[in-house]
Amino acid sequence: MWGFESLLPCQFFAAGGSGKGSRAIGRMTQAAKLSNEEASRGSEPSAVGEFFHRLGQYPRRLREFFHEVRVEMLKVNWPTRQDVVSTTMVVIVTVTFFGIFFALTDGIFSRAFTWLIDYVKH
Repeated sequence: MWGFESLLPCQFFAAGGSGKGSRAIGRMTQAAKLSNEEASRGSEPSAVGEFFHRLGQYPRRLREFFHEVRVEMLKVNWPTRQDVVSTTMVVIVTVTFFGIFFALTDGIFSRAFTWLIDYVKH
């Protein structure tokens, strides 16, 4: 079979059947049911309580965000100065070429259009 394998642990077990995989899936199902029951027994948080809880989590989440940014920036493959200079030169040459090309093309077509208008008038 082609594709990718899921990183979820319950996806590694064979579907159906008996054995170690089905027992593990059964245990995961029981754990999920217990977790849902415990969550439903607790009192519903008020909107104000939820706001202050989220506000209290903000510094931790901000530190976590900046840590993840730092880790990802270390993975970036930065170009060398020579690479930047060479690609910049390619862009400058290309833009100059197409600028001249379109200026000439515009001039030719505008003169041809003017000639056509004058020809039709007379």
